[in-house]
Amino acid sequence: MITSIQAPPKLSLADFLQMPETEPASEYIDGQIYQKPMPKGKHSRLQSRLVAEINRVSEPNRLACAFTELRCTFGGRSIVPDITVFSWERIPVDANGEIENEFEIYPDWTIEILSPEQSSTRVINKILFCLNQGSELGWFIDPQERIIMTFQPGKQPEVREEGDILPVLSSLIDLQLSAPEVFSWLNL
Repeated sequence: MITSIQAPPKLSLADFLQMPETEPASEYIDGQIYQKPMPKGKHSRLQSRLVAEINRVSEPNRLACAFTELRCTFGGRSIVPDITVFSWERIPVDANGEIENEFEIYPDWTIEILSPEQSSTRVINKILFCLNQGSELGWFIDPQERIIMTFQPGKQPEVREEGDILPVLSSLIDLQLSAPEVFSWLNL
């Protein structure tokens, strides 16, 4: 006789969004909840420097804005990429012209920084999901291996280790970064 084991029912996205936030953040992907690992030193340093550099170039001319750990709910998922970048005109605002708390759209650019205890497959899957929903660009940064893998719609992923200028949003032509420059931020 074969015994079947019944899997627990999947939680709905609406039910997930009613749950209290966790620290670190939890994400809802295909009916499952995954908690992100707590960022450590290298992750935190790269995340904060990248956001500062992107915003230094993008905000003065209202081209785009970078955010850390921003919950984005779209396409049946609710994810919290390490960094999201939105073109200025796509940033949700309320009736007062202030930034909304809820972002129910895909980011134009998503950046994920791999933590030692994270699954690279799951992280890359989030980037690919964003691209399939309409994102223009994705970066996967592996501080241990010192590589940045870039993802663009309709193109094969590219691994960037050398001094090549990394692709950025098309509106940010003044932002010039290379993998060695990004990883140099880990040196104090």
